[in-house]
Amino acid sequence: MNICKAINYAASELKNNSINSARLDSEILMSKVLKKDRKYLIVNSKSELNDKQYLNFRKLISDRLRGKPVAYLTGSKSFWKYDFDLNSNVLIPRPDTELIIEQVLEIYKNKKRINFLEVGTGSGCIILSVLKEKKSFFGTGADIRKECLQITKINAQKLKVNNRLKLIKSDVDNLILGKYDLIISNPPYIKFFKLSNLNREIKDFEPHVALNGGIDGLSEIRKTVKKSSELIKCRGKLILEIAHDQKNEVKKILKQNGFYINKIVKDLAKNDRCVVSTKI
Repeated sequence: MNICKAINYAASELKNNSINSARLDSEILMSKVLKKDRKYLIVNSKSELNDKQYLNFRKLISDRLRGKPVAYLTGSKSFWKYDFDLNSNVLIPRPDTELIIEQVLEIYKNKKRINFLEVGTGSGCIILSVLKEKKSFFGTGADIRKECLQITKINAQKLKVNNRLKLIKSDVDNLILGKYDLIISNPPYIKFFKLSNLNREIKDFEPHVALNGGIDGLSEIRKTVKKSSELIKCRGKLILEIAHDQKNEVKKILKQNGFYINKIVKDLAKNDRCVVSTKI
């Protein structure tokens, strides 16, 4: 079978299984199999696939039909300006999370050097993007899972920022190193009882430990804010990603722990998504 026919057949299957990005997904997975970009697929659409290539492609399509996200099938996801390696141990980076990068770069645009901490590194996409943009910043990444730290280390070496990065296997409660100019975090913030209502690609494949915010969705945020109040320098910043309906509760938690709320930033869908605060 040639490339064009294989993609068309796969796209039809995916579409019939209610996968909206059927054509795009099929092309991305074919690119993965052939180790070529999508432009190559167009120019060489009539080229025949050998048996091994076709079987590999069908395996990926079969996994996609089960709901497995494309990012896990390709082992890569674009975030900010860079491509990050990832696997099913880490959350897939979302465009909304790029708001944290934007805020850091805006706040520290005239600052040459800071020491900052990320609580919950996951794939490392946030901390590493900041380090890549700001050549004199030094970052510490903390996560409770060694699998996350391993993938962060791989991405740090890939982006050549590993000499300005320190990684710690720790829960936020046990962090004792400081003081930091800035702490950033995209903590788990989905209410426990809502996990089962998530899209199957998320609930069946992404790590629940990176999603589960407890009964009210705020348990990890509370812990992060409380510990950050001890670790941040006076006048230092805390930047958090939050759920669209958590603004008032998070503002209350921040104020109770000695933070001044600078601003709430909305995402592309006009939902409250990012809180910028200052330790006072």
